[in-house]
Amino acid sequence: MPYLENKQSSAKTKYTKQSPTFSFPFTAIQYQDDLKLGLILNLIDPEIKGMLIIGDRGTGKSTTIRALKAILPPIIRAQGDPFNRSPQFCSRQLNLGVINQLANLQTSDNTQQSDSQTNYAMMRIARWKLNGFKNLEVKKTPLIDLPLGATEDRICGTINLERAVTSGKRGFEPGLLANTHRGLLYVDEVNLLDDHLVDILLDAAASGSTIVEREGVSVKHPSKFILIGSGNPEEGEIRPQLLDRFGLYTEITTVQDPAQRLQIIEARTDYDKRAECWSYAYAKAESYIKERVIRSRYLLQFVILPNKLRDAASKMCQTLNVDGLRADIVLCRSARALAALQGHKKVTIDHFQRVSQLCLRHRLRKDPLEAIDSGAKVDRIFEEHFGQFA
Repeated sequence: MPYLENKQSSAKTKYTKQSPTFSFPFTAIQYQDDLKLGLILNLIDPEIKGMLIIGDRGTGKSTTIRALKAILPPIIRAQGDPFNRSPQFCSRQLNLGVINQLANLQTSDNTQQSDSQTNYAMMRIARWKLNGFKNLEVKKTPLIDLPLGATEDRICGTINLERAVTSGKRGFEPGLLANTHRGLLYVDEVNLLDDHLVDILLDAAASGSTIVEREGVSVKHPSKFILIGSGNPEEGEIRPQLLDRFGLYTEITTVQDPAQRLQIIEARTDYDKRAECWSYAYAKAESYIKERVIRSRYLLQFVILPNKLRDAASKMCQTLNVDGLRADIVLCRSARALAALQGHKKVTIDHFQRVSQLCLRHRLRKDPLEAIDSGAKVDRIFEEHFGQFA
């Protein structure tokens, strides 16, 4: 264990490195299947456009999201780039060894998973260097918490006018949106965040870029990220117009079964005493999930979505009278991501059924006084349009 050694007989004091911090293992979280699935689907296909989690206090929303950091695949960026920009990728010069390595990732043997992740990242770096890219580095995918009191300048970044005037160069100080590029941005209590800040986050997540204009100076930088929001309905409602901007939605309720409550309490109590032991005990399971995400990202491009199921999904959204076409797109993307996660080459009815409530429940609300559908209506309409293919 790390310690501080201070001997009176010696003039020098020896200091060890700071103890590592541990998060509750993602794979050890219980009774949050919809939440965990929605987060993983977003990692596989970021175009699903994030997730909104609504639930009571103390139900593990923040714990689950912060535990996601352990299963995030690494990213490759230009060394020291504050915007996490990726080197350009030439699809015509694919290294077949890299593709075969990725396609044959082991999903049952966990002994070499951390090595394969490192090897894959290093092989990609080697390929880019052969194409003329230098000074590359492997970095953890960023998962950033947005402070509730954050200002617009802290989120978007600001321009150092003094430097711009004295040197004639734009002195841009990146904000959280720049640091979150190619990562995840978590907003706790999103229903308490100022409306104009929520609009900024949603617009940046949708467009994939941020423009900062101050005193006639304009800077544009990439800010493509997955937006994850959580909130407690007792502390304020979320505007219906914003619900549709989150790709997936789930509600977390307090566990009522006494045996399940006791199981959760015992697990948390033991973790608080032995966090390091829990981290090591679940290391292989966490690495296995990370490998599945990497493999699913590659397989996603080969997953086939039959036209008849795509048509049924579109008709289902039309029957539910949802606004716009986001529901159709997210529903199809989520079904394909789930098929890739399960290693299937073709999307089936089961994939649509599993993700339909995650994609559609929050899009049915038209009146601010109405409650979000429990899921019964979505299930009923699903049977009407997909039952014929069963």
